[in-house]
Order: sequence, then C-alpha cells, then structure tokens
Amino acid sequence: MGLLDNQTQQSYYTGSDFGNYQFVTIDSIINAFLLVYVGEDKIIPKVNRTDVQFHAMRAIQELSYDVFRSVKSQEIEVPATLTMVLPQDYVNYVKITRLDSDGIERVLYPTRNTSNPFAITQDADGVYQFTDEALTEQTPSDTSQKFNDQVQIDPYINDTNDLEIDNRGRRYGLDPERAQSNGTFFIDYLRGRIHFGSSLAGQTITLRYVSDGLGTDSETVVHKFCEEACYKHIAYAILSTRSNIPPFIIQRYKKERFAETRKAKIRLSNIKIEEFTQVLKGLSKPIK
Repeated sequence: MGLLDNQTQQSYYTGSDFGNYQFVTIDSIINAFLLVYVGEDKIIPKVNRTDVQFHAMRAIQELSYDVFRSVKSQEIEVPATLTMVLPQDYVNYVKITRLDSDGIERVLYPTRNTSNPFAITQDADGVYQFTDEALTEQTPSDTSQKFNDQVQIDPYINDTNDLEIDNRGRRYGLDPERAQSNGTFFIDYLRGRIHFGSSLAGQTITLRYVSDGLGTDSETVVHKFCEEACYKHIAYAILSTRSNIPPFIIQRYKKERFAETRKAKIRLSNIKIEEFTQVLKGLSKPIK
C-alpha cells in the first residue's frame, strides 16, 4: 500500500525479485477491503473473510481476461511427437509463433479441417475392444497421425503442371488459411495438447496465452492501476447478493465498478504521446 516493505536499495538491486512494486498481492487487497469497506456505519456492516476472498479471486479472473490481460508465454522445441502440453494455468491462446533463422517470430494459424477424435480399438471383424469394461482407445488416432505425417506444401510453388511456364491466375480463389508456409496446428482441448504439422518438427515454438491470474499465492497479484477496480468488483458482488440492500445502492456500485474498470483499462493501454505521434506520422505518408 505505497510502502517499500522496508527494503533497501542495495537489497533490491542485489536480489532477483525485480519490478514487483507495481503489483499488489491478493492478501493485501482483502485486508484493505475489510479495513475500508466493512464495519459499523460503513456500506457493508459485516462479512466473512472467505466471502471477500471468493469475490476477490473472481474479480481478478474477470479483470485478467479483459483489462490487465495476464498474458504468459512458453517456448519449446517441437518434439518428434509433434505435440505440446497446454500450460497448467492456460485459459486461451493469444498467438503461437515459429522462430525463423533471423530471429523473427512467424505466426502459425490453426487448421479447422482436422482434430484428434477418440479412436475406438477394433478387431479384424470391427468388434469394439474393452479394457476394464471401458472402451479401449487407439492412440494416436488415424486422423491425428495422418495430420502429423502430412508433407507441408509451399502454396507459392508451381505444383500443378511442370510443363506450363505461365503461372498467372493459378492461385485465384486460394483459401487464405492455406496461403502461408509457416506451419499449422490444432488444439485438442479434451486431452490438453497442441498438435503441430510435420514441418514444425524440431522448430522453436512460442505459445502466448491468457491466464486467469490465479496461480500460486505469490503469482496471484493485481496491478496497482487495477486496485480500485478490484475493490469495486468485490463491493458490488457482495452487495448484489444481499436481499436487504436498496436497489439504488447496488446500481451505484455497479456504475462505480464499470467506471473504475474503464479507467484501469485506459491506464493499462500504456499509450505514450511520442509513440502515438509516430503512428500519426506514418499515417500521413502517401500510398505508393
């Protein structure tokens, strides 16, 4: 709450926990809320700490999705299995890229024409096989295996007739989803894995994904720009679930929650006047 936890400059710069002053822990949020909002002659006369903790975690989840977007990343080398396990705190992916030889991240695009279905093991007569009275799964499925075995074709190479020299118009109507040679992937949400095309074997892949902000106790933090919005989320959630609260009070905190959330989103947009001016200068260039 504005204090540096009695940390000296020497202990900070010789340590390894850098940049955390911009964040507030969830315990600090809960303690401050109970101190300011709860008590006699206050908006909430009495509330259990567990209720505040629940609504604080829900507030962090909602704010993580749309406001301060808790985006994390993982970099791996695609193994021979052509799969990657989804991170433990994965909610949705932002972008998946491949690293080229120049250090440039090339965006991968999902394919919508394949999947990894539950493949049932059958005998030669087509009879289903069971293990402990449950259907036996064939792994990998034929669908997934054929996707992994496919050969990546460069859509810009003439692959229709080697005798023809004039290629004009040949790619008319090409699906833009296929008009790239960076590689493809699909996500098997049921099994928690990302499947890559065969051309990506041994390539360096970076997954950027959205977390809900609820990791371990040390990871569950709120940016200070969102601190007030978090208080308003908690207050509105508690008041709206009680039957003896006048509707105008609930509406007031609903509006305050919206206003503080909007303010936090603007602050975290991190717009700098110099960068904005540079963008405007670029827009003024004539199209050649």
